[in-house]
This record gives sequence, structure tokens and C-alpha cells, in this order.
Amino acid sequence: MSRSLGAALPPGLLARFSQADLPSLLGRGLPFLTLGADGTLHPMLCSYLEWLAVDAGTLRLAIAAPSRSARNLEERGVGTLLVVEPGLTIYIKCRAMGAPLRRGALARFSLAVEDVLEDSPTAEEGDVRITGGITYAPGPSLDEAWVRAVLAALRAE
Repeated sequence: MSRSLGAALPPGLLARFSQADLPSLLGRGLPFLTLGADGTLHPMLCSYLEWLAVDAGTLRLAIAAPSRSARNLEERGVGTLLVVEPGLTIYIKCRAMGAPLRRGALARFSLAVEDVLEDSPTAEEGDVRITGGITYAPGPSLDEAWVRAVLAALRAE
């Protein structure tokens, strides 16, 4: 069952998305859902590399500019990020703040955090818990050109 933690990232999530410890988070997948033109949800899979918390109320996302997710986010302005890892199930509902910043093949969106929901088992579910998340390998090197481009887009003013 989920409960709202409010319209700001709690300290632990703020630290996680600050990229201060990015190398330890690479290799973990994060589903992000946008709203398609037909009213259906459109999923994309990204990683901690593409996300940066500017502050507790603002996230930045850098993704391929020609992607359907970028188009959906630009046109309808809403998305939900899922963090599903052992001991942590969070849904972050976001709203785009203006047009994206375009940097080469990337679109960098600034997103206002509208609601952070924490999902946890009910008493009836007992000890049930998430034991694994989405992972991928090999993780990218922070020295790769495309990785540096994503990080630069996230930090651009």
C-alpha cells in the first residue's frame, strides 16, 4: 500500500539522486512512465545516470531528444519515476517545468516533484518484500563520451 511522503524528495532520496555516489548506483534500472497521446502510459527504462536532483523539489532528466518519452513529456508534461529496489519502493510523480533544454541529441527536462509515494506491505501481506530490482551489466564507464554528454546536459544552466 502506498502513502504520500509529500511534494519533496526526503533526504535519503535527495542524496541518492544527487549523483554524489553515482558509481555505486550504476547498473540499476529505473522505469519512468509518461502519458502518450492516446492516453496510455508509455514506459521507458533509464538509470541513475540520467537523473539529477537539483533540490528536494526539482529533478532533472536527460534523455534522447527524438524519443517518444521526450515527446510525451514535452507535450503532456507529466511522468512518474519508479524506484524499485530491495527494501525500497517509491513512486515519484513529476511535472515538466517549461520546455526542455536541447544539447546535441539530448533533451534535458526540469521536473517539479509533485508527490513522492512510498509503497510498503500491509499487515495482511506479512513479511513480503521486494528482494531485487532491475539491474543491467556492464555498467557504463564515467569516462565514456556519451556518459560525459549526459552528465553535462544535467548540469547545464
